[in-house]
Amino acid sequence: MKRTAVVAACTLSQFAMDFQGNLDRIVESIERAKSAGARYRCGPEMDITGYSCGDHYHESDTHLHAWQVLSQLLQHPACADIIVDVGLPVVHKDVVYNCKLIFLNRKILLIRPKMMLADDGSAGYCETRWFTPWAKVRQIEDHRLPPCISQVTGQISVPFGDALLVTCDTCIGFEICEELYNPESPHVPQYLDGAEIVSNCLGAYEEFRRPESAVSLVSSATMKSGGCYLYANQRGCDGGPGYYPGEAYIALNGAIVGRAAPYSLQEVEVVVATVDLESVRRHKALIRSRCTHAARGEVYPRVQADFWLCSDADEGGPSIPPFLTPLAITYSSPEEQALGGPACWLWDFLRRSGRRGLLLPLEGDIDSSLTAAIVVHMCQLVVKAVATGDEKVLSDIRRIVGQEDYVPNENRDLCRRLVRTLCLRGEGRSTRHLALAEALARDMGSRHTIADLSGAVRAMQAAFETASQVKPDAASLRDLLSRLKMSFAFLYAQASREEEDEREKGIRETA
Repeated sequence: MKRTAVVAACTLSQFAMDFQGNLDRIVESIERAKSAGARYRCGPEMDITGYSCGDHYHESDTHLHAWQVLSQLLQHPACADIIVDVGLPVVHKDVVYNCKLIFLNRKILLIRPKMMLADDGSAGYCETRWFTPWAKVRQIEDHRLPPCISQVTGQISVPFGDALLVTCDTCIGFEICEELYNPESPHVPQYLDGAEIVSNCLGAYEEFRRPESAVSLVSSATMKSGGCYLYANQRGCDGGPGYYPGEAYIALNGAIVGRAAPYSLQEVEVVVATVDLESVRRHKALIRSRCTHAARGEVYPRVQADFWLCSDADEGGPSIPPFLTPLAITYSSPEEQALGGPACWLWDFLRRSGRRGLLLPLEGDIDSSLTAAIVVHMCQLVVKAVATGDEKVLSDIRRIVGQEDYVPNENRDLCRRLVRTLCLRGEGRSTRHLALAEALARDMGSRHTIADLSGAVRAMQAAFETASQVKPDAASLRDLLSRLKMSFAFLYAQASREEEDEREKGIRETA
C-alpha cells in the first residue's frame, strides 16, 4: 500500500490584476513543487487575480481574464500529474464567490467557495463588498463552465460547493483563510469525516503576533484531530496598503514540519514535506474520544480522483518513510515585525512603481529616523537576497538604478544610489536637529541636501497680512511651514527624477 505523500505549500508575491505575472509565478511554483517530488500543490488565496483587486471584482473582464489564465494553466505541461489548487473569483448563479479551484490533468475536480468572509474593516478587510459566503454546508451543485474552459477540459459542468476530494490513497479537505480563525472551522468536521490532509490558501495581512496565532491554530488542529495541514499565504505588497508576510507552514500531527522564510524578498517560495499517511492514521486511531465523535459525524459529499497522491516507490516493499523532525519555531519580536514588514512592502512598491529611488525628508526627530531605519533595512534585505543568488532581486535592482552590470555588495553604496535625503529648515529650527539629520544621512550613505524655507515662510506671511490685515499666530506659521515642506519635497522629488532620467539617457547615448 502506498503511504508516503509529498505535498507543497507555496507563497507567491502576486500582484493585483497582473494576470501574466501571476500566471508565471504560479507555473514556477508548480515546477518547483514537482521537482521536489510533490503531487499536491496549494497556493495563496486569489493567486490568479491577486487578492487586492478591490472593485475590479465587480467587473466581468476580471472574471474573464481569470478563466483565461486558468485555461493556460490547464494546458501547461508543468501541470501534468500533480493536483493543483489555485484561487480565483467565480460567478455561480449570478452570485460572486471567492473560490479555490482544484484540477488534475486538464480536468477540474472541484470549485470550493469560501464559507466565512473576512470583514474586519479596522484590518483592511471588506470581502462582503465583493463576495458572498457559501452557506450550503456539506452541499454541492453543478457549475456550468465557460466555453474557454470546456474546450480544454471537455467538461460542461463541475462540482461546486463544500466537499472533500478523495484520491486512490487519501482524502483531502479545504479551508480558505478566515475559516481557520473562526470558532466553527471547517477543518474540524472534515478531519472527523476522514480527511487526512487539509489545505488552506490565505490572503492575510501582516499583524502583530499573527505568526504565533497561525502556528498555534494549525498545530492544535492537527494535534487534536490528527492529519496534515497546508497553510499558504501571499507575500509582499500587491497594490494595496497592506503587506502580506509570506507565511507558509506544513503541520503534521501537532508539529510544524515545514516553514517559509519570514520577511523574504523571494517572489516564489515552495515549502515541501514528505508525509507518512500511516502516521496520520495511527494518530487518529489512538485518540479514542475523537473516534467516538467521528463515528457519529455528518458525511461530506466526496469528489473522486483516480490519482495516487503517494509515491510509486512505496510499492516496492516495507520501507520505512523518513521521520520528520519538528521545526523549532522562532518568532519575530514586535520590533522586528515593525521593521521587517514595512521594509519588504517598500521594496515591492519601489520595484513595481517604476521609480528610480526614494526621497526621504529628515527632520532629526524620532519619526523620520524610524522611517530611515526602514529604508536602510530594505537595502540590507536587497544586498542579502543578491548575495544568496536571487536573480530576480538582482534584475530588479539593476533596472531601478539603471546599470546593467551593477551588483549591490554593500548597504551604504546601495542606499547612496537609491535614496536622497532632504532636510528643510525654517526660522526657529534648532541647529541640533539639522546636525542630527545630517549625521543620520551620513550614516545611511544617502545623498543629502539642506534647504532653507525661511524666506518662503516670510513671503507667505507678508502676502497673508497684506490680504487680510491679520497677523498669523505661531501655530499657523508652523502649519504653513509644514505644508511648504510637503510642497517643496514633492517638487524636489520631481526634479531629482528628471535629473536621473537625463543621466540615464546620456549613458545610453554614450554607449
